[in-house]
Amino acid sequence: MDFYDIIEALGEGNIEALMGLTVGLIFGVAAQRSGFCLRAATVEFARGRVGPRLAIWLLTFSTAVVWVQGAQYLGLFRVSDARMMAVPGSWSGAIIGGLTFGVGMVLARGCSGRLLVLAATGNLRSVIGGMVFAIFAQMSLYGWLAPLRNWLAALWITPGGRNLHLLDMLGLPQGVALWIGLALAGFAIALALRNRLGLRPLVFASGVGFAVALGWVMTWTLAQASFDPVNVTSATFTGPSANTLMFFLNPNPALRFDVGLVPGVVLGAFLAALVSRELKWQGYDGADAMRRSLIGAALMGFGGMLAGGCAIGAGVTGGSIFAATALLALTCMWIGAVLTDHLMDQRRPRPAQA
Repeated sequence: MDFYDIIEALGEGNIEALMGLTVGLIFGVAAQRSGFCLRAATVEFARGRVGPRLAIWLLTFSTAVVWVQGAQYLGLFRVSDARMMAVPGSWSGAIIGGLTFGVGMVLARGCSGRLLVLAATGNLRSVIGGMVFAIFAQMSLYGWLAPLRNWLAALWITPGGRNLHLLDMLGLPQGVALWIGLALAGFAIALALRNRLGLRPLVFASGVGFAVALGWVMTWTLAQASFDPVNVTSATFTGPSANTLMFFLNPNPALRFDVGLVPGVVLGAFLAALVSRELKWQGYDGADAMRRSLIGAALMGFGGMLAGGCAIGAGVTGGSIFAATALLALTCMWIGAVLTDHLMDQRRPRPAQA
């Protein structure tokens, strides 16, 4: 039985969902065990430290680049086929959405992916925050906030009806991307050794990057064999959170990669926490913490949809294929997070949470 027979027997939608579930499981386990979180890395950086959180994030990002670019070199994936590259990018959306998302993830004390992982371990703050995030993402996609998002995104878009590859913009061959990934991985490992990180967090941080690459390869492979159009995509949580929410509200839902991804992350993180005995009920510390968290989650929902992806979708998944607007959004997320931490948390010390 070849891949075409499997597609015919199971159906393309079911295979997409299984692929999403697989990527989500790997992502959930690896993210839970490594403590991967963009918010934690940006806060550490904002406070003048080049420490373990930054090392973990950088290793995840660099290994995603290495795996993705290596897959392209081996003919297992083509960056040009990625949905993120096949549609117009929005410079204005990347800037405004990235800044908004960065502010939101500091207020919520975790990016959208981190909230999903923490929710699976019993963190009720993340459960509620994740639901608010998904609702505002859906509102920004099709609801009341959609006209505002569309207007802001249309202010400044990429020419030619497609997104731009950063290296093409700089006049560099795309093969340079693999060497950039290797250089960043070497720096991340050196940083991890300097901070005396053990082998386990490094392996699992690399696992998050591998999950991103696996999503790209899987969906690309299906797209080559499918008779119907298939979105070549990978791990991201803004659109998938909204789509998963609607899956349970729609009387005739369709199974897709997105719908398998989110439950996969929850299941993977839950199993990892169960094995490591880290399941623990947690809640808000008070009304102020709840208000702050909910505002942050709402800002992430709108900002992530406007930016074209969350800290994972733009920051790692989009960054791994050097989508220019994704890397701009990631930069703006860092700026928004650093400024928010400086203005709100450094002036009024709070207990560290991740």
